[in-house]
Amino acid sequence: MGKQKMHRHMFSPSSTKAAWWLATFFSVFVTGEMPMQTEQEPEFLQALENHTVTQGRDVHFTCVVNHLSNYRVAWIKSDSKAILAIHTNMVALNPRLSVTYNNHNTWKLHVSNVQANDSGTYMCQVNTDPMKSQMGQLSVVIPPDIVDSVTEGSSAQEGGSIRLTCTATGVPPPTVLWRRENNRPIVFRHDGGRERKVVDMFRGETLELAHVQRTDMGAYYCIASNGVPPTVSRRYHVEVHFIPQVKVSNQLVGAPLGSDVELQCHIEASPKAMNSWYRGDALLSDKLSEDPKLRVSESVINEYSLWINLTIKSLAPGDCGTYVCASVNALGKMESQVSLHSVELSMNGFGAEEPMVSGAAWQRARNLPTRMRPAASHAQYFLTQHLPPQLYALLLTVIRYIHTF
Repeated sequence: MGKQKMHRHMFSPSSTKAAWWLATFFSVFVTGEMPMQTEQEPEFLQALENHTVTQGRDVHFTCVVNHLSNYRVAWIKSDSKAILAIHTNMVALNPRLSVTYNNHNTWKLHVSNVQANDSGTYMCQVNTDPMKSQMGQLSVVIPPDIVDSVTEGSSAQEGGSIRLTCTATGVPPPTVLWRRENNRPIVFRHDGGRERKVVDMFRGETLELAHVQRTDMGAYYCIASNGVPPTVSRRYHVEVHFIPQVKVSNQLVGAPLGSDVELQCHIEASPKAMNSWYRGDALLSDKLSEDPKLRVSESVINEYSLWINLTIKSLAPGDCGTYVCASVNALGKMESQVSLHSVELSMNGFGAEEPMVSGAAWQRARNLPTRMRPAASHAQYFLTQHLPPQLYALLLTVIRYIHTF
């Protein structure tokens, strides 16, 4: 009884009264008789269910009433007080709504292609006096969607700031978090870049990076989720610009005549730079097609750094001299020099004028056939066969130092 009083209090205004009169009128029109009180009044056999459904799908409410007699069942949208249907006749002009009846005691209100504005409370009502009713709740959930927006500051010079904004919609409201590609850490810097906070992910619609460094470059993903599949993501690319930095592996390289020599140069630059090897004023890349002795190769490390190596085949005296590795982009130019010498080994030991031998060049010399190796003492032969190239080069440096006294 308390439940019936509550429903009568909540829905006794015009909508529910109108539904009662319409149901009564319909009953009289069909049967020609006024509804009669019977010994058993209509009763609901089960509660009206609650539904949570994803937008775009179909749903239905089931109302089971026994002993209906000449009374009629009506469907009402409680929050808008709109009468949707009486018995199997639709009142609402909504093509997505329909009612079915099994000719016994079960009525169903169908809602197809559910939309957000279908959310609310639905009532199944019988036009008794006082009226009987029960209610069910429809909650419409919407998968997350990332709203197109202008990405502010996806590039900055090193030491500057970058802001990435990602706005997502959905029901319930989505949670937005940021991750870097390949699970690389997100670095926050403060106090001029000295203080750092490193995290695997950041929660929030706006990601602000201050005092950015070149290591912050790469892809960042905005990921939105609200428990309603599917989770969505969007890729943002961060670029950090700086003047090229050029560093050769060895500034002084020595190799035996007849061996192949590789001059190695490491470059970091952003935006993309033009990288070249020079000898004097001559751009060596222009001579690659006409000079089979030269070959330039690039090995990319990441989006801002690479190795650019110059190979000189079958070293001849005329190949010795100064080589320049250069890189230039929109922010500036930088270069680094390599001095290439031939190595001559004397029969009586170690020559005082021998230059430093690069690891790659000396390894190639060791691999030459015996007839092509430079003449050397037994001690030298033993050392070159049993010492790593770097240790052998260090030994040469020490011996040269001793020879100066």
